[in-house]
Amino acid sequence: MKILMVAIPNHHFFQWVNQLKDSGHDIFWFDITDGGPQVERINWVTQIKGWKLKQDYPFRSTIKKQGPRLYKFLQKFNERDVTQVFKKTVNEIKPDIVHCFEMELSGLPIIDVMDKNDIPFVYSSWGSDMFFFEELGLNKIKVQQFLNRVNYLITDCKRDYELAKVNGFNSEFLGVFPGNGGLTIDVSKIKSVSDRNIILVKGYEDGVGKAIKILEALELLSDEIINNYQIIIYSADQSVSNYIKKSRKLNELHITIYPRNGFIDNQLILELMGKSVLHIASSISDGMPNALLEAMSMGSFPIQSNPGRVSEEIITHNKNGFLINNPSDHQEIASHIEKALGNKVLREEAQKINVNFINKHYNRAVLKFELIDLYKKINKAIKN
Repeated sequence: MKILMVAIPNHHFFQWVNQLKDSGHDIFWFDITDGGPQVERINWVTQIKGWKLKQDYPFRSTIKKQGPRLYKFLQKFNERDVTQVFKKTVNEIKPDIVHCFEMELSGLPIIDVMDKNDIPFVYSSWGSDMFFFEELGLNKIKVQQFLNRVNYLITDCKRDYELAKVNGFNSEFLGVFPGNGGLTIDVSKIKSVSDRNIILVKGYEDGVGKAIKILEALELLSDEIINNYQIIIYSADQSVSNYIKKSRKLNELHITIYPRNGFIDNQLILELMGKSVLHIASSISDGMPNALLEAMSMGSFPIQSNPGRVSEEIITHNKNGFLINNPSDHQEIASHIEKALGNKVLREEAQKINVNFINKHYNRAVLKFELIDLYKKINKAIKN
């Protein structure tokens, strides 16, 4: 079966695709953003890249950096239309199915092409694209048009299936699966609660992510509570780094920052999670956060926001983690941190619960066969 996948270049997408290696399918990837070179980690996939620019003219990168207005004007004449390129791609490949990952960036740009064919269309909902689409500025009528065209839906949480139905989806639901196709747990990297000395913070501050509220919470904690821990902030936006520089309290702490725009290997993040006493992440919108699943798999006690009540699908407050009721309330977050650090027994029990739960429900080795079966099911339906 020929499967044409449409997605941005993304770590979680690459992990999903690699679950299909040696499955017997011909996999094609249309890079909807046409960003960067061929991706070596999925080198077995036919990658459709280099389609966007008509000409890679001299000094293009310099103009883009130093004259963004001029660059934007020039690109109006130098960029190919994604609709036309994707239509040509579909006509050349003649895929048995098209599978898009995320709606705003990958689904809506191709919907006009998909509306003019009857190829089975699979959509994987990611992150905020169902829960927060109106706040992201998406047209509700266009979203409903998109969902009416989708033949098969995959979500990363139960909530988004219900939201999809409310917004026009009435076809087949294939189930809830993590957006990365599952986790591989390296138990050798999971430290005991007594050997953990890192507070790990996800550093998104982008309108949805609320990392600065976590920093404000850390500022409220007494030296006696916080000074014995190393604080590591990963995927930190520049505003987070700027806030830390201006904070006298935070400058006195042992803080390491990994910028969002810099590369950090996912294996390093997992290793840090395996040594972290807490993993703290807060946002006003999300699907099922992959970082939360990873932190739980490595035994880090989660303090996590609960937008749309997704996180409570896997966290029972005060049992295997703490749920942040109000992401804008730094005092609430500070209270959760203080309680978690002061309750070793709770953290030990949570570690056992979470590692076992993730291994049972999100084990990559098990999910591999379930994902392959999804495509077999679609293929069988096509033939019938």
